[in-house]
Amino acid sequence: MVTIDSTVVDDINSLSTFLSDSGLETHLLHDTDCIVLCASAVLYAAEEIFKALGERPSLTKCLVLCGGIGHSTPMMYDAVRQHPRYSRIGDEIQGLPEARVLEWILDTFFDRSAITREGCEILVEDQSTNCGQNAIFTRNLLEKSGYDRMKTCIVIQDPTMMLRTYASFRKVFGATQPGLSLTSCPMFIPRVQLSNTSSLKYKTECVSGLWEM
Repeated sequence: MVTIDSTVVDDINSLSTFLSDSGLETHLLHDTDCIVLCASAVLYAAEEIFKALGERPSLTKCLVLCGGIGHSTPMMYDAVRQHPRYSRIGDEIQGLPEARVLEWILDTFFDRSAITREGCEILVEDQSTNCGQNAIFTRNLLEKSGYDRMKTCIVIQDPTMMLRTYASFRKVFGATQPGLSLTSCPMFIPRVQLSNTSSLKYKTECVSGLWEM
């Protein structure tokens, strides 16, 4: 049996912090030309962004919902089915690309018209199946939609995939928009701690729907 002690906890949290690659704290979200929201089975980031845009639509000129159908898409369907608020659309979203699931959540549970009425355009990239394609297909969609001279862009992703996603976006956008300032924002950093029984439990209690230990 593996003994879990404070050293193991520290190592896990160090790795989590590294992978999360947080370039921006959630509460410091600033006005930007574009926010790219990469879909994930952890729905917390989408909820927070949709709420933030509902309160302040001028936060960004363009929101891109990003994600096709891949190996982890069934986990997103399960997350919706198990969500205390979103479960009622669990049947309707089956078979949809991940970005379309986010769009369905936005349209059903938030006020999309209030966001777009203030000038925020919402684009959907629903073909990508990995981090590299997330970046390539998002760039193509943005440039086709007239966003080819952006100054700032915030990329939001599941913290376990933030580092590689940010690296992909930096490489892809650097080829055509070298002046673009990209910022990574995982929305939260998952951390663990020891329970009273010396097992691991999440320290990030405000975030629901996290991965099983």
